[in-house]
Amino acid sequence: MELVDNKLKERTARLSVISNTVLVILKLVVGFYTGAVSIISEAAHSAVDLLAAMIAFYAVSKADLPPDENHAYGHGKIENLSGAIEAVLIIVAAIWIVYEAGAKLTGNYVPEFLEYGIVVMILSMVANYWVSSQLYKVAKQTGSHALEADALHLRADIWTSAGVLVGLLIIKITGLAWIDPVIGILVAGVVFKAGYGMTKKSLYELTDVSLPLEEEQLIINVINSHTEVISFHKLRTRRSGSRRLIDMHLILFKDMHLNKAHMVCDQIEAEIKEQLQYCDVVIHIEPCDYHEDIGACPLNE
Repeated sequence: MELVDNKLKERTARLSVISNTVLVILKLVVGFYTGAVSIISEAAHSAVDLLAAMIAFYAVSKADLPPDENHAYGHGKIENLSGAIEAVLIIVAAIWIVYEAGAKLTGNYVPEFLEYGIVVMILSMVANYWVSSQLYKVAKQTGSHALEADALHLRADIWTSAGVLVGLLIIKITGLAWIDPVIGILVAGVVFKAGYGMTKKSLYELTDVSLPLEEEQLIINVINSHTEVISFHKLRTRRSGSRRLIDMHLILFKDMHLNKAHMVCDQIEAEIKEQLQYCDVVIHIEPCDYHEDIGACPLNE
């Protein structure tokens, strides 16, 4: 099952690379031909998306490699690292767009042949909507952080393309050339916001922040549903790429047969994986003799 998902992630990431390559070329050609900074800024945005897609493709192809001698927990952090790199690239692109737009705003120029730019923006919006939908679908199915980040890039590109499209239409109708760099600066604002959100999320996961409260509550509910478990403590959770790493200490009756204790742990592990999909669950068993939270262990089961 995981092998199939890995292949699906790689195919989807490859689709994003191809789509972004085509869009970057189209936007650059039309942008320089028309002289519209808003189109060139969109080309820069798509170039960042392309680099992000390439990083995502590399990440999903490497993150699911099995554990080895130097990576006992696998290679999932590659996905988290790729998300952080993509976020930084987005912020750099936003700063570059503001610089270019500012130069055009203080200059004296009028973009030409805007109908070509209008067509390219429409094509870009349609292509990015379809590709990002595929990325989100597979990211949700496989829990891939890299594909989710790539999808976020493309969704941001849809809105910025829409803004550029509106600006080009207004310039075409009114002839107000200053609208073009203003739209470029607004695009930069949207791009920067997306980059900031991604940076925050990626850094959290790289620093081993715990799973969301709702996911930890699912784990607790599974544990509490087993009457054989007297109590638990030291529940620790974190994320590595698309996998969730979970460990805990379970308190079981001291006279419980080892086979039964092992069976209880297997059932808990299976139910957690059913709830959260891609997980590594480690359970440490403690025999109940006396515990400060629950007192003396009952003599009988």
